[in-house]
Order: sequence, then structure tokens, then C-alpha cells
Amino acid sequence: MSLNAVLERITFASEETGYTIARVAVERGGADLVTAVGPLLGAQVGESLRLTGRWTSHPRYGRQFEVWSYTTVLPATVQGIQRYLGSGLIKGIGPKMAERIVDHFGLDTLEVIEKEPGRLVEVPGLGPKRTKMIAAAWEEQKIIKEVMIFLQGVGVSTSIAVRIFKQYGDTSITVVRTEPYRLADDVWGIGFKTADTIAQAVGIPHDSPERIKAGLRYTLSQAADAGHCYLPAPNLVTEAVKILGVESEQVTACLAELAAAEGVVAEDVPAEQGEVPAVYLPPFHRAEQSLAGTLRRLLAGGHDRLAAFTGVDWPAALSWLRGRTGADLAPEQSQAVRLALTSKVAVLTGGPGCGKSFTVRSIVELARAKKAKVVLAAPTGRAAKRLAELTGHEATTVHRLLQLRPGGDPTFDRDNPLDADLLVVDEASMLDLLLANKLAKSVPPGAHVLFVGDVDQLPSVGAGEVLRDLLAAEQIPRVRLTQIFRQAGQSGVVVNAHRINAGRHPLLAGMDDFFLFPCEEPEEIAALTVDVVARRIPRRFGMDPRRDVQVLAPMHRGAAGAGNLNTELQQTLTPSREGMPERRYGGRVFRIGDKVTQLRNNYDKGAAGVFNGTVGVVVDLRPEDGRLTVRTDEDEDVDYAFDELDELAHAYAVSIHRSQGSEYPAVVVPLATSAWTMLQRNLLYTAVTRAKKLVVLVGSRRALAQAVRTRGAGRRHTGLTHRLRQD
Repeated sequence: MSLNAVLERITFASEETGYTIARVAVERGGADLVTAVGPLLGAQVGESLRLTGRWTSHPRYGRQFEVWSYTTVLPATVQGIQRYLGSGLIKGIGPKMAERIVDHFGLDTLEVIEKEPGRLVEVPGLGPKRTKMIAAAWEEQKIIKEVMIFLQGVGVSTSIAVRIFKQYGDTSITVVRTEPYRLADDVWGIGFKTADTIAQAVGIPHDSPERIKAGLRYTLSQAADAGHCYLPAPNLVTEAVKILGVESEQVTACLAELAAAEGVVAEDVPAEQGEVPAVYLPPFHRAEQSLAGTLRRLLAGGHDRLAAFTGVDWPAALSWLRGRTGADLAPEQSQAVRLALTSKVAVLTGGPGCGKSFTVRSIVELARAKKAKVVLAAPTGRAAKRLAELTGHEATTVHRLLQLRPGGDPTFDRDNPLDADLLVVDEASMLDLLLANKLAKSVPPGAHVLFVGDVDQLPSVGAGEVLRDLLAAEQIPRVRLTQIFRQAGQSGVVVNAHRINAGRHPLLAGMDDFFLFPCEEPEEIAALTVDVVARRIPRRFGMDPRRDVQVLAPMHRGAAGAGNLNTELQQTLTPSREGMPERRYGGRVFRIGDKVTQLRNNYDKGAAGVFNGTVGVVVDLRPEDGRLTVRTDEDEDVDYAFDELDELAHAYAVSIHRSQGSEYPAVVVPLATSAWTMLQRNLLYTAVTRAKKLVVLVGSRRALAQAVRTRGAGRRHTGLTHRLRQD
């Protein structure tokens, strides 16, 4: 049966499944609201819907309408029209303006906007400019609705339909019908599986070569998301067969065709036992070759922009440095200072409390004393701020340093290098292969580059293991700091970080900055985590729960995962308030004051792009303009249209991977046995080393023991070390 209703509010929505619980006002159904449950993701509050489904009775919640599918329809009542226009769906119309327009035109409102939009100037407060904007937005919505109706017929959600329309415009339906696998390459958020579902709906055969080749590229891109630069050919074929459900002979034949057409690169790469038949997506193969070649050229170059240090009197230089900094360098630190200033490529690594920061400061002081041009960079805004504070010298993110343009191409490269004598890159464990390659190409001949980072932390979120690969290549000079300094040795955070890294259980008794709150069940862990963040830490340590405390979760899913904890923490720290605007997108609700993070690189936003992992706070939300504003950690205000909110997620709790390069006064880590496969030593070590003053573990002693004793995932499939070793 079908039911016509107006969507009044959404009480729950799962982004993963699309399952939604909503309250709707049924036409001719009286004043009471009805509960509707089912796949309603993408429907907006205020929209009139035609729901297809059936009435059911829930044992606890009573009568409700089970939705099988829905379509949007134009509202037919004055109240419905006003609610529809004021929902934020049409740019330029907020709730108050909607009321004025409907007061003026009544039931004819939508017909006026559709056929005579120029008449909108009759409404007080609406000028020609805004009228044109409303007319254009209405026209765009009309085309989107057509695209949506078609896409819903082939199983695509509304939110995905909007993205497809933004990418292809009026040609959306043609592309979807004839080239559905293009979607996986062109549209952010659409993977192979969604494109495959659409392809089947429009009649692409299950064993078509087009499908198999798209599946092979998808398998390699999934491997890249897991950190691998390539996959061995047998692994690739096995994984693709599982995904595609076709014979391995067909996959092998299509792989050979792909390689011949340069859709992938097949090459034998040396490994510990013999050679591996590696298959790369072309960008990763190019980047590996380019990065290795660039670093070898920098090392071998004859010109030296820091030639003043080749014959320096080092005892005198270090004595002068002691006068500047008021402290002696340990022997390892002195070695690192000399190496950075005399070797054109070098790596400095070490754990917390071992003096990496003081060593970097010393290097910068000496270089600047010789009038060298020093450039400091780090992968994240927080890490760049910290680098600037410890050196007293300006630092920036790698993305901003390179001035990446729309599309991701850098302003600075081999043909237009940076003006630098010494480039210091902090938190280098976060550098993925593609970014490291862009950075290396920007270094001018004769300049020195120093990579600084803790190799025992998690590797980069993106593909590659750059810092580890550099340390594995004997050609790259390096120093590893191992001595823990006395002051740092009194910190429970530092002591326990080193114990965890060595596979030993952290000390919990008598520590005033490292605690475990034991509990077992995931729901109990979640509730206690929220209490620790919102009440206990602020009460005892005087910290702000949003600004100073960060929850770092091993997993996203589950009661104790980042997803649910974000919901619980938002309800506690930034609850819904009467009269305060908010905006729902999919399963998320955004409010002023929300802590959020960017989910992908967007080179078109902000002054120089906004990048995956950037954190900020929602400072403004304007339903009438269809926009909200985020103030990032770099103190930049960035606007998001409501249809761009899939780029944002809440950041009260983030995965430990996403915390790399950041530092927080206090870190809270929920540890549940339900996250068993993720409980690994380098994961816990990375979480603990993000804290400046305080670590609180909440959860199971068994989960903690599992994390400490499990060495972690094996090495990623990379070929950088091999390429660095080549003559």
C-alpha cells in the first residue's frame, strides 16, 4: 500500500544501512504523528513523501509504517508548502522567507516559482538578485528530482544521486546507463560495489570484461586504502575472484589486457624471498619511481646550499648552541645535528621523551645562525603549530607549503622549487607515498631535507610506509634517539609509551597522569567514556571536554567505537536546543559548537584546500543560505553547502589512525574485546603518544593485554626501499 505523508523529524538514521526511524504527519490522518521505519536516508524534513510499504505492530513501540521505498512529491497544503520551502532544500529560502512567500501566494506558491519566478519580487524583502538565485535553485532541484527518480529505479540512494548529478549534470542518466563503472572513478563516495549494483540494474553482464577490469582496479584501490602500493599478482587475482564471483582464468586474462593497455603496471619487485610479480595502479608506480629517483639525486648532487657546515668547528658550534638554548646535547643528538646539516637527505627517529623536538630546535638555530633559509612543515595543522612553537620559527602544513591547486597539482615542483636551504618535515610517519613524492620534487638541488618522526607509530593513512622504507635503505643517513631524558622519565605517559612499545604492560599504580578504568561490556565502556570526558576529567583536571580532551578509538563500529561515541558525546556536550539551528545529513546532525573533521582532500575549499583529517568546530549554521561554517585548527573559516556535508564527520571521538600528527592535552582510549582484531601494539602506542599530559584507558584488562602483546600487522607491500637501493 502507499501512504502520503510529510516528514516532520528524523529520530534515527544509519548511514551504513540507510535504515531510518522518522515521525511523519499523514495527510487526512489527524493531528497525531506516525512512526515510519525503513530506507528513508536522503529524505529531508519538510518534504512530502509517497511511502510504499505496510502497517505493522512493534511489541514495544506499537503501530508503525514499515517503508519499502519512497518518492518525494510536491506538497498540496499551505502548511506543507511552507514547511517544504523552509526546509533548506532551496538555497535562498529559510523558514521566515518561506512564511512570507506562502503568505503572499498561498496554494499557488509552487506554480509561481515554477512558471513565473520573476513574480517573487512582489514578496517584501526579495530583490531581483535573490529571486534569480531561488529560480536557479528550483530548476536545479527539478533536474535532480528527475535524476533521482531514475536512480532510485536502479537502487541508488538520494544522497548518492546528488553527487552523481553534481559530477555529470544533465548527462547523469546517460552516463549511468552506458558507463556505470565510471562512477567509481569519478564520484567521491561511490565505490565499485555501488557502481556494480547500478551496472547490473542497467543490464551489464556479470562476466563482461568491462566489469572484471573495473573489479581489478577496485581491488587495487582497496589495497591502497589499506596502505599497500601494489599487490602480488596471485593475491590480486584471488581477491578479485572473491569480489566478482567469476573464474580466475577470466580475471587473469583481463589483468593481462589491463596491463597491455597501461591500466595497471606489472613489474617484478625484489622481496625477502626472491621476486614478487607486483601489480600497481599507475599513480603509485610513478610516485615510487619518482620519489626514489629524487632522493638519490639530492644525495648525489654536487652543489650544497649548506656548504658552510662542511668545515665547521663543531665543538665551537655546539658550545655556541649551548649558550643559545641553555642545555647540552646528548651524544646521539649532537650526531643528529651534524648529520642534518652535512647530509642532503637524513632521517631522525625516536620515541617520546628522547629529545627529537630539542634536536630539531638545535638544528634550526644553527642553520639560521648561518643565514640559511629554513622551511618547516608537518602533515597536519596541529603538528605544524607545535613545530612552530618549539622552534620559534614559522611552520606550515605540507599541503599549504606546496600550494596544491584544484586537482591536487602542486605550485612548487621540480620546475618551480621551494626557496629553501633546509627543509625539516616533522611527523614524517604520516607521509604517504603520493604526498612524499610531491614534497621531494619541490626541494631545490643542493638543499637539505630532514625527515623527523617516530617509526614505531602507525604508518600513514594513505598508501606507503615512507619513513620505514627510508630507514630500511642503507643509502639514507639516519640517527635513532634512544635515551629517555630524566624529566620525561618522570611522566607516566612517556614511561608507559615506551613500555607498550617494548611489549610490556603499562604501570598503573601510583601514576597521576595515566589511568585505567576497568569495565567489560561495550555499552558500559561507552557510558563510562562519556562520563570521563564530560565530567571526571573537567572536574579533576580543569580541562575543557571539547577543546582539551580527545577520544581515540581502535574501531569505528560497535557501542565503544568512534561512530557511536560521537553520537553519545554530541548529545552530552552539544545537545539540541530550542531555537538553535541544526542540519541533518544522512545519519548525522550538525549543530553550532560541534567538533568535526574533514573526510577527504578538497582542493577547491578554503584559501589553499582543506585536507583529509583537518579538524575544526562548527561556528555558524545558516538554513536560509543552505550553508554552515567550520573554523579549522589553522584558524581558517571554511563554508560548506548543505549538500557537501558528506565531507564532514563528528570528531568528539576519532579513530587512532586519524589522530596521527596531532597532540592533545588529554587522551581517552576505549578498549573493548569486540575490537579484538584491531588491538595491536603500534595502535595503542600511537594513541598514548598523542597525549601531552594525561591518558585514561577505559575498558577491559584483557583487551589491554591483547593490544600490548600483539606486534601488529605485517609490512605493507611497497617497493620504495628496493628502488632507493638501485644504482
